[in-house]
Amino acid sequence: MALMDFIKKQFIDVLQWTEDDEGTLAWRFPMAGMEIQNGAQLVVRASQRAVFVNEGQVADVFGPGTYKLTTQTLPVLTYLKNWDKLFESPFKSDVYFFSTRQQIDQKWGTPQPITIRDADFGAVRLRAFGNYAYRVADPQLFHTEIAGTRERYTVAELDGQLRGLVLQHISNAIAASGVPFLDLAANQQRFAQALTQELTPAFAAIGLQLEGITVQNLSLPEELQKVLDQKIGMGMVGKDLGAFLQYQTAQAIPQLAAGAAQGGGVAGDAMGLGAGLALGQVLAQNLQAGLQAGTGQAAPAAAPAGIPPDEVMALLEKLADLQAKGILTPEEFSTKKTELLKKLV
Repeated sequence: MALMDFIKKQFIDVLQWTEDDEGTLAWRFPMAGMEIQNGAQLVVRASQRAVFVNEGQVADVFGPGTYKLTTQTLPVLTYLKNWDKLFESPFKSDVYFFSTRQQIDQKWGTPQPITIRDADFGAVRLRAFGNYAYRVADPQLFHTEIAGTRERYTVAELDGQLRGLVLQHISNAIAASGVPFLDLAANQQRFAQALTQELTPAFAAIGLQLEGITVQNLSLPEELQKVLDQKIGMGMVGKDLGAFLQYQTAQAIPQLAAGAAQGGGVAGDAMGLGAGLALGQVLAQNLQAGLQAGTGQAAPAAAPAGIPPDEVMALLEKLADLQAKGILTPEEFSTKKTELLKKLV
């Protein structure tokens, strides 16, 4: 009876994987009760690795090539099974093939804006997307950490995990690079390099090698774009203090005029424009005094100019609005309020 059972058994003479399914990372050779014949051939192609697993324990790992399976070519498995120096009978062992070619054009992106910390702007919310490529570099580690004993493990099944890794490390990549966010945004290649350095150990921890990552788009939130526009405008006037104050005044006058026009028609237009011009005069006087103080020259005594109480109140309201919008600091508002109160008729 035992002899008949032995005769009915099927023996495997060649173990190979043609890799006919795209997107497969790991594939278990179908045993289905069959045993591997002593002296069978193992064929591992150039973009593959083969792993023998005995009772859940990884034994021998084979790179590309053709092998005759004997105790000499299966040293770890021979030790685990306590074989003698030679064995003549077939044996059972799980054999897994792994694809080591690059998995290219894998997409990553931020479904929702993510918040990062930046030395210049504090908290910044951004959107970004791109692609990356990777390969299985350590099949033994990938088997124990990810693929396990499944019959097949695909690229699609790993996609969500890798996307999460990319998103998790974006903030760390920017912080570790030491490069201000604006510089990274202007140079997406530097952003990609910083992200690659941060992600490489995370990929290696699960047996993968990150071959490259690209940042195809980096979009800024509207509020940050406004700050950038203001910074560009300031860059155009340079570092001169007088130009800076003139720039702020020029930015404030249209807002003052528009606000007054909404409440008073032609008279409101005149009042808003007059308030803006008066504010410009106050800023110019402060600027002149500051510049002369810095050079050691005495500022010429300005002739006292009286302003009616209603105009002073209107100016104070406009100054308070500028402070609320962040154009004037509390200290600047307090100084200008004191000056205006002194000019009451």
